[in-house]
Amino acid sequence: HYIDANTERFISELFDLLRIPAVSAQSEHKPDMQRCAEWLAAALVKAGADRAEVMPTDGNPVVYAEKIIDPKAKTVLVYGHYDVMPVEPVGEWLTDPFEPVVKEGRIWGRGADDDKGQLFMHIKAFEAMCATDSLPCNVKFMLEGEEEIGSEHLYAFCEENRELLAADIILV
Repeated sequence: HYIDANTERFISELFDLLRIPAVSAQSEHKPDMQRCAEWLAAALVKAGADRAEVMPTDGNPVVYAEKIIDPKAKTVLVYGHYDVMPVEPVGEWLTDPFEPVVKEGRIWGRGADDDKGQLFMHIKAFEAMCATDSLPCNVKFMLEGEEEIGSEHLYAFCEENRELLAADIILV
């Protein structure tokens, strides 16, 4: 019921996320990478996280968030990436890549499926469980901004934050 009642808002929020041109491979989008990370941290708090922060790396930031319902409960770590591939050649797009549209029941726009769409789905499932008091476990999120360029700084981030990222299972 919660998802049905909030579908229009979910789609509107997804479109706001998709409009951020978080292209990690192009230095001119560095401010967009930061803006996207901040957007996601705020969305995670709104969804029910007790803690969310944009954590710097030597490259693009990692968004970390958590909701610990019981320190003894199992913990799921949700992984996703908010960076997207460049849109060139732009002339081959039938619509603006950063202005999502719905055609034939599908959302079209850069990142709609890889990976902003998927990570957003996890955030909204988390929100629905928090809002309906049905979250069965602790949940942590680690959303990176360099997957499309090889995740160069993710390994050091994970090593430096080993305890913070501790979990029983990783959901990708």
